[in-house]
Formats: sequence, C-alpha cells, structure tokens
Amino acid sequence: MAQMTQEVSKLLEKALSLTVEEQEALADSLTSNLGGKVEEGVLAAWDDEIKRRVAELDSGTAKAVPWTEVRQRNLAKLPRAQQRSRASRGSRRRVRCGV
Repeated sequence: MAQMTQEVSKLLEKALSLTVEEQEALADSLTSNLGGKVEEGVLAAWDDEIKRRVAELDSGTAKAVPWTEVRQRNLAKLPRAQQRSRASRGSRRRVRCGV
C-alpha cells in the first residue's frame, strides 16, 4: 500500500467532511478509476464482507457506531503537525477576513 502523503492526508480530511452519500459516490468513483487494479476476487471478497456485516447488525451481534464518533476517531489519527497547521491557518484566515 502506498504511503499517505501530506496532500493525500488533506484530501482525506476533506473527504471525511462530506456527507455519507457524497463519500459513497467518491469511493465508487475512486475504485472505478483504478485502471483495472481491483481484481474480481477483491470485489467478491468485499461483497461477502458486506453481507457478513449486515447479518451481524441484523442479528444484534455487532454494535453500530455513530458517524460523529467515527469521524472524530479518524480525524484524531491525522498527524498532530497537520492538525496544528490547520488550526493556525484557520486563525490567519479569520484575521484576514476581519481586515
């Protein structure tokens, strides 16, 4: 798997702020544009995994986690330096807007 660059981390952060429907459309688009790199076996494995997870939810053996909690956990995984950088950029933007 390729290493996540700073640019990709920024894209991920933006993607995580999308609605679930927008994220789904983005994921479908990215998967379909891999140029044939996704093998049929992988797609079949995902189909099986989805069926298994739905069955676990239906039977009550799996616990659903609210999107806000999942999003918060994922954002916390981003490198701390990027989080500080975003915070300082945001404050600079507010200063500029107030001038």
